Amino acid sequence: MEKKPKRRTRERILETALRLFNDFGEPNVTTTVIADEMEISPGNLYYHFHNKDEIVNSLFGDYEKEIEALLTVPGGRTLSTEDIWLFLHLLFETIWKFRFFYRDINDLLTRNRLVETHFQRILERKERTALRVYEGLAASGVLSATPGEISTLATNMTVVATFWLSFEHARRPRGDPDIGRGVYQVMSLSAPYLKGEARSLLEKLSAEYVAKH
Repeated sequence: MEKKPKRRTRERILETALRLFNDFGEPNVTTTVIADEMEISPGNLYYHFHNKDEIVNSLFGDYEKEIEALLTVPGGRTLSTEDIWLFLHLLFETIWKFRFFYRDINDLLTRNRLVETHFQRILERKERTALRVYEGLAASGVLSATPGEISTLATNMTVVATFWLSFEHARRPRGDPDIGRGVYQVMSLSAPYLKGEARSLLEKLSAEYVAKH
């Protein structure tokens, strides 16, 4: 049986750093702590990353690729209520995977220029994606809202989707997040504006979520 190749040290550093940042907060984890957790010398870690910001920036690059892929709305068709429900689940899972960026964002914004500029772009991209989704639903006749209401919906969807898991963490610091509850809360924002089958489907999905909890 062919042996799997060992993971490269650089990849292991990033995996370990992500886990420690998520568990203890990025400001509380030093490169020495990361090296000690991996049982490698600080010099070995320094060979791959000269400082902690380089680790943070590399992790942010991975996060940015994943989030950008999610925020690309497929052209040629309007997303259904089920599509949006699934999209939000995937979005929350990605945010949870890189949750330290959200929990520690105020600290990171004050000292990391890459995070500052790129996180702003991601927030703008989230809002544009939400706007396109709602405009598509309005164009297809399943959502009844004025342009102003659609703009407000897009902003509110972005705010709740972005910071829901931080809210969950504040409520239960030692518990796992209820991603379904976050999706339910975001979808509920559009409920008053949905019509016909789209409204019925949302009510069905919501009822299934409530029944499980």
